[in-house]
Amino acid sequence: MVATRALSAEARNPGRRESESAAALASRMPRLILEARRVSSLLAHGLHGRRRAGPGESFWQFRPFVTGEAAARIDWRRSARDDRLYVREREWEAAHNIWLWIDRSASMGFASDLATVPKIERALVLGLALADAFVEGGERVGLLGLTRATAARNIVERLAQALVADEAGLNQDLPPRAEPGRFDEAILVSDFLTPPERVAAAVREIAGRGSRGHLVVVVDPVEETFPFAGQAVLHDLESGLALDIGEAATWGAAYRERIAAHRAALSEIARGQGWTFTLHRTDRPASEAALRLMTLVAASGA
Repeated sequence: MVATRALSAEARNPGRRESESAAALASRMPRLILEARRVSSLLAHGLHGRRRAGPGESFWQFRPFVTGEAAARIDWRRSARDDRLYVREREWEAAHNIWLWIDRSASMGFASDLATVPKIERALVLGLALADAFVEGGERVGLLGLTRATAARNIVERLAQALVADEAGLNQDLPPRAEPGRFDEAILVSDFLTPPERVAAAVREIAGRGSRGHLVVVVDPVEETFPFAGQAVLHDLESGLALDIGEAATWGAAYRERIAAHRAALSEIARGQGWTFTLHRTDRPASEAALRLMTLVAASGA
């Protein structure tokens, strides 16, 4: 029989009762932060900043003059250094922020002995690792509805500190109301064990101004396979309800069909907004999902 467990609210928000300084936070949950740093280091070459030429004030680079361009664009001082004409390009300064939302509601505290970690730990490591890698690649990262986007080198500690202080987030199974900018991207990390119509409404609001996005569904292996037999009681971690189902094996086929339909609905929600959909099991390494997200974000900004 597969054993399962559920983390308490305190365990889903480590260190809440202590000082909120970044240094203290790092001492309270070193394993998660160190794991995020480790995963981020594996992605070091996976993303290069999406800088490009365009309207702005900051100098970016010189490039050779192309026949047909306006002569007024030539930088004569730079061109005087050799026998070629050069154009001074500025960096496009349209906002390119990446917004993370990490579900810390009750269902995320679930874990079975088929998984290496609870869903919440994997979601936190994945989110923090992505933040670190994106900032290293020249992006700005923030927590949706919670912090501003920044390219600070200590982004992992900053986001971890904000999450620890956000006690209200422990009761939210969907992202807060927010409208990222047109060129922004949102990465929503959750088990999304929520009615699809509610997920669809939240995604529509976030995508309302044209921002791109990614749904990342974190699941425990038993939530996909339902490998139970014998007498069983099912518990809803969100509502606290319990249901004695008798012989669990008789529920297996119907459960797997239902969960497959739910996953398909989530995938369709993402597809309908031009977003991406990633399913990540907690018996797989975090770096696997992180690398996929890095690739998807890089491709969306190409």
